[in-house]
Amino acid sequence: MSDCVFCMIARGEIPARVVYSDDLVIAFDDIAPQAPVHTLVVPKQHYDRLGADVPSEVICALFAAVPKVAAAKGVAESGYRVIVNNGPDAMQTVGHLHVHVIGGRRMTHGMVHFE
Repeated sequence: MSDCVFCMIARGEIPARVVYSDDLVIAFDDIAPQAPVHTLVVPKQHYDRLGADVPSEVICALFAAVPKVAAAKGVAESGYRVIVNNGPDAMQTVGHLHVHVIGGRRMTHGMVHFE
């Protein structure tokens, strides 16, 4: 998708602080972090959200990158949260599948809040 911000980052058209990259995914720091560590892992190919159209090798690559990102960001031992916001009710703000790796401080127990 030519106008997708995450696609543009994956193609190198928009600068980002890249933490990890391989053939299928790229990880970069979020521009509006919710914690000291807030890195996004995204497929290099565009998929709107997690669903049946996403090949299993892409899903595997996304989640295989998570511990590598956590290690690179120094939170592998202390712990981190992994979140996928999937669709509008989950508040997915960018229509490109992505995984949030969040850490660097102790988090609250609850993670589900409804309006």
